Amino acid sequence: MIKVGVFGANGRVGKLLLDDLKTTEGISLSTVYVRNSLDFSIDPSVLVTTDIKSFLHACDIVIDFSLPEATEVMLEAVLDTPKPLVIGTTGLNAHQLNLLKQASENMPILYATNMSLGVALLNKLVHQAAAALEGFDIEIVEMHHRHKKDAPSGTALTLGESAAAGRGLSLDKVRISGRDGNIGERSADEIAVMALRGGDIVGRHTVGFYNNGEFVELNHTATSRNTFSKGAIRAASWLVNKDAGLYSIGDCLGI
Repeated sequence: MIKVGVFGANGRVGKLLLDDLKTTEGISLSTVYVRNSLDFSIDPSVLVTTDIKSFLHACDIVIDFSLPEATEVMLEAVLDTPKPLVIGTTGLNAHQLNLLKQASENMPILYATNMSLGVALLNKLVHQAAAALEGFDIEIVEMHHRHKKDAPSGTALTLGESAAAGRGLSLDKVRISGRDGNIGERSADEIAVMALRGGDIVGRHTVGFYNNGEFVELNHTATSRNTFSKGAIRAASWLVNKDAGLYSIGDCLGI
C-alpha cells in the first residue's frame, strides 16, 4: 500500500484528493500537512501535522496542490529529507522552479500545471499544429473561476510553451498578455495568452491557429476538479518507485 501525504489539503483540489484516496486501490492517505489547522474533520488514523519533517517521514510520496510560497517551503525541506513529489501548484516563480529542478536531482518529481489526460494530449496536438500550420497566428485564451489567483493559468503558459516549441521559439521571447491601446499590428511570431475570470468555471483553454480564409481551434474544458485530483493520484502511483529526475504528466501517461 502506497502511503500518500497531502500538502495543501484545505484547497479545492486538496479536499477532493482526500475523498478520492478513500476509493482508490493500492494507495491511501497517511498524513496531511497544514500551516495552522484543517477546516474540516478527518479520519483520526491520519496524521495531521504542522511539522514538515514529521509529515515527510509519515508518507511514501507527497501530492502538493498548494500555493507557490508553500511549495517553496516543501521544496526546501525535501533537500534534507528526499521524498517523491507530485506537484500541481501553479504560478511558481523562477526561484521556485530552480528549487524544483535542484530537488529532482535527488528524488523523482512529477510537475504538471494540469493533471488531466485531455490537457496532456492537447499539449501534444498544439505542438504538432504549431509546427504544421506555418504562418498561422497563434492565440491562447483561458477561462477560470473568479477565485483563481494566478493569471495567466499555468496550463495556458504550458500550452504556450508547446506552441512556441513547435515553431522553434522560446515563449518568454514572443509572449504577450492581452492587448490595449495603439500597439501596432500583430507581429508574426507573437503568441498572446489572455485570461478571463468569472463565476465558477473550473477551467477552459482554447488555442487558436488563425490564417487568411481559415482557422483551427483546439480546446479543453474541465467540468470537474476531480479530473485533477484523480490524475494526481494516478501520477503518484506511477512515480513512487521511479529514479530521481523531473517528470511530466505526459511521461506518466505515455504521451
